[in-house]
Amino acid sequence: MKDIKVASVQFNHRAGDKPYNVAVIERFVEEAAERNVELISFPEMCVTGYWHVRNLAKPEIEALAERVPHGPTTQRLLSLSRTHRMTIGAGLIEVADDGRLYNSYLVAMPDGTHACHRKLHCFISEHMASGDRYTVFDAPQGCRIGVLTCWDNNLVENARATALQGAEILLAPHQTGGCNSRSPGAMGLIDPRLWDDRESDPASIEAEFQGPKGRAWLMRWLPSRAHDNGMFLIFSNGVGIDDDEVRTGNAMILDPYGQILAETGKAQDQMVVAELKADQLERCTGRRWIRGRRPELYASLTVRTGDELDPRSARFSQERTKTA
Repeated sequence: MKDIKVASVQFNHRAGDKPYNVAVIERFVEEAAERNVELISFPEMCVTGYWHVRNLAKPEIEALAERVPHGPTTQRLLSLSRTHRMTIGAGLIEVADDGRLYNSYLVAMPDGTHACHRKLHCFISEHMASGDRYTVFDAPQGCRIGVLTCWDNNLVENARATALQGAEILLAPHQTGGCNSRSPGAMGLIDPRLWDDRESDPASIEAEFQGPKGRAWLMRWLPSRAHDNGMFLIFSNGVGIDDDEVRTGNAMILDPYGQILAETGKAQDQMVVAELKADQLERCTGRRWIRGRRPELYASLTVRTGDELDPRSARFSQERTKTA
């Protein structure tokens, strides 16, 4: 890997308004280019909007979906990537050749190539499928990149598998924080009025973003994905109103020790930038731990226990319980 300047963006998408959301992406790419950024990461499904999709019928989701790479959004991102010599990652809804719908993360590269990660644990809609493979690839900037989308990152096996495929930088796009979690002490809803009053009273909403509904929750697990696996990590997230929830932003960039290089706690669309130093990788703890593995002991990790849940059925069960 070579040293590389990277950026992470948080922004408040508009549900179903792809022209607006793509325009926001374009604006941040242009700002990043002025700062000589070579790799930029945007949030999960930021092109289409996210949380409202759970309430859409299949034809409505299909109307938002696009082919990859021939759809207009992919082509626009590829054009931006070529123009600015920048690798650009952004989330959208993909319709595959067989008609299946995916929560996908498109990475456009300046040499005209692309990568597309289909979220491994998709629960946003019963009409959308989960992906079945890891996404790790070489970027023209001289680095090897992996992608895990939102809940993919919560399962430690996914981060380790991505690292074992050689990922040096992990893109971790999310739509999280401010969720109605069933786990005690894990997140919780934020009063939308605090977001509405963010200009007159920024301290109140930003305190929520920094607390257990946002950053404090992330700090319980996110740095370990970078530290334990010896990867840089770029966390991008939605911010503000997302249907009936409030996302907490907290865009950040972490080094392979799990230390934060740059972050934001602001209640607004914002980008953070950091320089990733390649020489940190060989010295980091996580890479030494990976070299100390004993794979012959790990067969039990591939055996089903019988307690596994389809993330979609778990989510829908929660929604039915909440509304019953």
